[in-house]
Amino acid sequence: MSVEREQFSSRMGFILAAAGAAVGLGNIWAFPTQAASNGGGAFVFVYLLMILIVAFPMLVVELAIGRHGRANPIDSMKALSDNPILQRAGAGVGFLGLLVPCLVLSFYAIVGGWLVCFLLAAMCQIIGAPDTASWLMGFSAERNVFGAVIFYVLTLLIVQAGVKAGIEKWSRRLMPTLLIMFVAMFCYVMTLEGATEGLKHFLVPDFSKIMDKDLILDAMGQGFFSLTIGGCSMLIYGSYLSNKENLPRIALKVAFVDTLVAVIAGLVILPAMYAAMANGVEIFDQAGQLKSAFTLVFDVLPNLFGSLGDVGPYVAVLFFLLMTVAALTSSISMLECPVALVSEKASVNRKRASWLLAGVIAAASIIIIYHFDRLFGLVAMVSTQYIQPFTALLFCLFGGWVWSRSRKLKQIGDGIDGFEQSVFWKVWPTYVKFVCPLLVFTVLWISV
Repeated sequence: MSVEREQFSSRMGFILAAAGAAVGLGNIWAFPTQAASNGGGAFVFVYLLMILIVAFPMLVVELAIGRHGRANPIDSMKALSDNPILQRAGAGVGFLGLLVPCLVLSFYAIVGGWLVCFLLAAMCQIIGAPDTASWLMGFSAERNVFGAVIFYVLTLLIVQAGVKAGIEKWSRRLMPTLLIMFVAMFCYVMTLEGATEGLKHFLVPDFSKIMDKDLILDAMGQGFFSLTIGGCSMLIYGSYLSNKENLPRIALKVAFVDTLVAVIAGLVILPAMYAAMANGVEIFDQAGQLKSAFTLVFDVLPNLFGSLGDVGPYVAVLFFLLMTVAALTSSISMLECPVALVSEKASVNRKRASWLLAGVIAAASIIIIYHFDRLFGLVAMVSTQYIQPFTALLFCLFGGWVWSRSRKLKQIGDGIDGFEQSVFWKVWPTYVKFVCPLLVFTVLWISV
């Protein structure tokens, strides 16, 4: 017998939790570096457009499938059809979708562990423990395991408490904290020499680059991954959403909060990069490309903090605390996906399921750490460039073609006056049936 299923207790709780699932290192790390490499404000403009035409319609699909199924991804996908063959196919798609958060968490937790270690290193510098700080900032298997284990413990302590007492409660705390720290960081960074130039680069579009093919493709991919489309997080959170909520409107609010955080991150990171340049740190190569996009957070910005004198460690604490909080808001949704499956299908206590699955995925992370050069990039590439967009395409095809129009209308339109005559309903079903698969296939083609 399956366990009783929880729901989010409030609209704001759901919005903050779902936005938190989307907000992560992709917004705070990848988005600013993509903007820096693709014309600054021009990339931001195209990115916002791609959120509207690619990510938002797909977000509605995943949330609607989850709320319709009221179950884990496997059972939610089966519920889209009464045909036994399509049900089995749907279960396969749900299983494939569950691989995404598990694989992503296995390498994401390693990066989260780096953030934890840099945060602790800055604290050690403040209390006068330079040797410990040096070890925490170094790159070793032991240090990476140490950081990843702490990150996993933080994640599962939230997930094991449940939807209301864990995910919703901590999302209500973490997301406002994240925004407050961003504002504080922005106010400080803008006092540094060179920061104004970075702000201008981020906000002022170079319209000559807006039609650049690479910029458009990068913006489409970033917009797609920003909302974790195909990652199952939105599907599982949708399964906890009340039927009383206006799903398209609430999806739009989630997309807005996620995009807002990405833009605010750009307002902090790009000025910080230019401030680092003013302090002699090399950011761009002769071709104008970032020299260290992947390791920007761990190589370039610590050099900036080190150049700030006595205040540097305190700024580093604020920055890496901010990054750790952002990483946690995503990791809890990743762990929740398999926890929901095991809790429901095997009737396992949530706490036990959380520790068991966190332990299994953590073991995979440790294997990756000890074979870092061979496995880290491979796992990241397979999960995010291949499986996730392919799963998103299948979600889109099932949501558009397998799930009947009348059932979609009942699920999304119930309780919304005049919904069947709304512009959204007149456009969205056809859009997700024909346009979205083409756009998602384009993202998959780019990834491949």
